[in-house]
Amino acid sequence: MALALAIVVKSWREVKTSPYYFMRRQAEKRLQTYSFASLCLVLATAVTAAATLQKPPDQTIRIAILTNAKPASSEIKALLDTASVVTAVTRDDLTQQSISTIIQSFGEADAALLQSVLTLPQEYDQVQPTVDLNDDTFLTPLVFSTQIDDDYKAINPNTVFSVGRYTLFATFDYKGMANGMAWSWVWRHEGDVVEGGNELWNYGKDGPGYIYLNPEQGFRAGKYSLEVWVNGELFTRADITMTGSVLSAGN
Repeated sequence: MALALAIVVKSWREVKTSPYYFMRRQAEKRLQTYSFASLCLVLATAVTAAATLQKPPDQTIRIAILTNAKPASSEIKALLDTASVVTAVTRDDLTQQSISTIIQSFGEADAALLQSVLTLPQEYDQVQPTVDLNDDTFLTPLVFSTQIDDDYKAINPNTVFSVGRYTLFATFDYKGMANGMAWSWVWRHEGDVVEGGNELWNYGKDGPGYIYLNPEQGFRAGKYSLEVWVNGELFTRADITMTGSVLSAGN
């Protein structure tokens, strides 16, 4: 390009300084030719510079990642939004029990109301106590899980479980109990008795305990309830619901 510009300048000078017509004519032709060539080179340079200075295209590969999930059903949302607390309960480590869902606690007034409506099934009221209740007899709320540790504490406790075949544990602590008290546990599914037991208490005054349930046919969808009676009195009751939806909440 510099050479072409030099020739253009030289030709222009010859046009201006040549004393003869034909020499000026040749100089004019050279001037036109090299001027056009110089213009083309300037345009090509400008285009190349513009292309070079452009921001390089973004070649980042973008992938939309969708979570492997879907909105929870209204049934599950209702279960998770429901408050879950329980009151005192008694425990035996040879008892079949288990469940999965919402646990409702009750105070003295609620317990009295429930006891006026519920009755201890006769088949689980066969053992007569040899010791009266103590004033400080107390059972902590039940905690449900599919696993417990060596101290009878729930691992990954939950209040909602899926239907299926597995063992469900209900753990608790007890105080003020006495060997010789008669205690009973009753499981119901949709109001019908499905499991229970009745025996003399032989686990000392204080300590941890658990109850488990592992139905041969597995847990069915619907509401379960657990009642724990001591010396014929209803100490605690827990309502629980098995959902047909598969849940992954540490279970």
